[in-house]
Amino acid sequence: MIRWRSGVHSKVKLAESNLRVRLENKLSQISYRAQRQQLGQLNCVVVQPESGEEIRKIMVLCHGFGAPGEDLVGIAEELLERTASPDGVQLIFPAAPLSLDELGMPGGRAWWLLSIAKLVAAMEEGRFEQVREEVPEGIDTARNYLTETIEIALERSSLTAAQLVLGGFSQGAMLAMDVACRGLNAPPAAMCLYSGALICEKQWRLAAPKLAACQVVQSHGKQDPILPFTMGVWLRDLLLKSNCNVDFIEFNGPHTIPLEAIERTSQLLDGV
Repeated sequence: MIRWRSGVHSKVKLAESNLRVRLENKLSQISYRAQRQQLGQLNCVVVQPESGEEIRKIMVLCHGFGAPGEDLVGIAEELLERTASPDGVQLIFPAAPLSLDELGMPGGRAWWLLSIAKLVAAMEEGRFEQVREEVPEGIDTARNYLTETIEIALERSSLTAAQLVLGGFSQGAMLAMDVACRGLNAPPAAMCLYSGALICEKQWRLAAPKLAACQVVQSHGKQDPILPFTMGVWLRDLLLKSNCNVDFIEFNGPHTIPLEAIERTSQLLDGV
């Protein structure tokens, strides 16, 4: 099976014996720590200022299918090095609830189970409506879990969705979109959707107008062999029709997150 990995690499390591990590923003000299925390049903890596200062904004990023729960933690280093206003920023990286160990993917996790072969076949056979309208079995549970995690994080910092940036990579981007549309009571201030796709079209189309004020950074590779570029364009068009402000980054590359998307995301985070 194919792992939907982000391609993001970092010096950050989170072995069980080393859960405290220091990162520094070069402009502000703020130090951050990374720790595992259980937020609701999901085990998360939480990166926040080491000083314990007040949290003013929260970013939640969800990994892709088959990746380990820490797959996107490297983005913390990349974002915090680039953001102009890192004070009070908390980054949360939840691990998906399903283990794929028994499917021959040691350490891999999933938000819901899927068949890449079926997806590719549907695209090759032109069954586009089937792909766009699919409501995956298990997405409701994943949405409920992630919504609960976000609500706990916001409540304990006395924040609202107006101080939330929500996003993810691949399957994690689809879940982020579903939570924004059908999970949270209020829309996030901003979203970052890397190599995502349009699914649940009927449900999202009905709910997406509530995202009209949402700022979105979306990226997709033109050579993506897993979720073809067209699927990202479908998602972009749905967001545009819902009057979202979409910064769409198309790049010559595969199923990954380009540096340009990280840079745009840091600017997005500064604006929240």
